[in-house]
Amino acid sequence: MPGLIVVGAGPLIGTSTARRFAADGLPVALVARSRPTVDAAVLATGPAAAHGFVGDVTDEASIRAALDAAVDAIGVPEVVLYNAALVRYDAPGELTSEQLLATLAVNVVGGVTVAAHLAPAMAAAGGGSLLFTGGMPQAKAAATSLSLGKAGLRSVADLFRDQYGPQGLHVATVTVCDVVVPGTAYDPDLIAEEFAALHREPRDAWRDEVVFQR
Repeated sequence: MPGLIVVGAGPLIGTSTARRFAADGLPVALVARSRPTVDAAVLATGPAAAHGFVGDVTDEASIRAALDAAVDAIGVPEVVLYNAALVRYDAPGELTSEQLLATLAVNVVGGVTVAAHLAPAMAAAGGGSLLFTGGMPQAKAAATSLSLGKAGLRSVADLFRDQYGPQGLHVATVTVCDVVVPGTAYDPDLIAEEFAALHREPRDAWRDEVVFQR
C-alpha cells in the first residue's frame, strides 16, 4: 500500500501527522536531520507502521538518498508532507547574508528539492497529495527570516501545483497562524487532521490552502 513520507519529522506536526495517517493503515517513512529525532518519531508513531531515515534538507545528496531509501521501504508515496523549518525571530537586516541564506535553505530550497525528487514519480503512479506546512499569513518584522521563508514556501506550492496539478497531484498548504503547543487550540493533532482532510478531498473539490487559525 502506498504510504506517507514526512520530511521534518519533529515531535509536533510531523509526528502527529505520521500517527494520523498510520491510523488509517498507511505505512509511514519519517525523515529528519538527526538520528535521535528520527528514532523518537518512529517510536511515537509506532515502530510497526513507521520507518526512519536520516536526511538533511540543506544537503542535497543527503536528502535525496534518504528519500530514495524511503521509497525503497514503502514504495512511491501517496502523500508527502514537507514540514522542515528553521524557526527563528529576527528583525529586518539583523541577520548576515550567510545567516539568512541558511534559513532559506531549510524553509524554501529544501521544499523544492523534496518536491522535485518525488512529484514526478507520484504523478506517474496516478497522483497523490504533496503537502506543505505553511505559516506567517502576514509578514512580521519580528520574524523576518520566517516571513520570507514561508512566503517562499507558499510559492513553491503554487509552482508545483501549476506543474503537477493537471497530472493528478493535489498540492496544498496548511498555514498555521500561531505557535504549535499540545493541549491548546494549536495542538499538532488538530493540524494533522487538516492534512488528512486535504488528502481525502475529491479532485473537483481540492483546496490549495487551509488557514489554521483559532
